[in-house]
Amino acid sequence: MGLFRKYVNQTRKPAGFLGKMMLGGMNGGHAKLADWGMLHLKGLNPEQIAELGCGGGRNAGELLKKYPNSKLIAIDYSDLSVEKSRAYNEKTIKEGRCVVRQGDVSKLDLPDCSHDLATAFETVYFWPGIEKCFAEVCRVLKTGGTFMICNESDGTDETSLRFEKIIDGMKCYTVEELKAALSAAGFSKVTADHHDQKPWITVIAVK
Repeated sequence: MGLFRKYVNQTRKPAGFLGKMMLGGMNGGHAKLADWGMLHLKGLNPEQIAELGCGGGRNAGELLKKYPNSKLIAIDYSDLSVEKSRAYNEKTIKEGRCVVRQGDVSKLDLPDCSHDLATAFETVYFWPGIEKCFAEVCRVLKTGGTFMICNESDGTDETSLRFEKIIDGMKCYTVEELKAALSAAGFSKVTADHHDQKPWITVIAVK
């Protein structure tokens, strides 16, 4: 495997030196996308937030700024991502507002109906068995709770589809595929927005 391919494969589960390089660029590289996605979170006042696939931890921090009265758990299955996210959110962790831990989205170690909001930025491409994972998210949300997916790829753009061929386990989903999987997982209402200039998508599912 060439160096470039080894590097881009770190997007799935960062580890080692290349993983540190990847995480170093994630927070800044995905910031505009994430901020655009968060604009779709309207009329919410969540007490408990789950940030799934938290990467470098920047989005967890922004959610805590957006909702200053909330508590948040950030989960990633990469040890390196957990380490980076803890360092990034050190202040809110000390305040007792943030917890970062390793976990698997296909079997979340969270109680039923315990969270008001769950988010997934640039991560569902790598979730194992998308309907099963979405059902787990649905399980941990309260009735009326919101799940937001924010992706840089709409599943049809050429750039992302090229990366899909070289990144192990990556799957770029269309809006229609995400809507179908979310509905099958138990969500009652699913809406989506497509950026007017880029292949970015934000999908909002309500339990």
